[in-house]
Amino acid sequence: MKLWLLRHARVSLDPGLCYGASEVAADAQHTQAAALAVAPVLPRQVPLRVSALCRARQLAHALRALRPDLSAPLVDARLNEMHFGCWELQPWDAIPRRAFDDWMADFAHHRFGGVESAQQVIERVADALESQRAAGEAVWVTHAGVIRAVQYVAAHGRAAIRQASQWPREAPEPGGWLVLDV
Repeated sequence: MKLWLLRHARVSLDPGLCYGASEVAADAQHTQAAALAVAPVLPRQVPLRVSALCRARQLAHALRALRPDLSAPLVDARLNEMHFGCWELQPWDAIPRRAFDDWMADFAHHRFGGVESAQQVIERVADALESQRAAGEAVWVTHAGVIRAVQYVAAHGRAAIRQASQWPREAPEPGGWLVLDV
């Protein structure tokens, strides 16, 4: 399956905040610019899935306004960013070092912030991929963590991630995209 992975536009927050699953709006002008950039390169009449978080939905709606041939965006919470629990909307540099150490010691299963682990993200992204395999080609409007999870699943399947160094480092900048064959 050819999968177009679009990352939501830049958010309207101060830099350096952890905002995973928080409902945070994207910058309207950056969203429109992102939609204008990707609209001409997407294939015609491709299925469109979008994270349930508003910053991703903003880009999906802007894109569909430019490309009405795309299917109506299907909201899929499996495409949501990782939930960082008590660390949501906290400055990354204010999170205690011990919290990061605990996460790195058990990267697969530790719930950083108390809600969701990296392996849980991998599992829900793998489920979403399986549900679309027959599509042949699709567009997902999502988040950096999900895009990295797709890359992990493409390389390793559902295998438990043993350490943080296995987590893909590359993800598009806000408003950017990449295309993968999965």
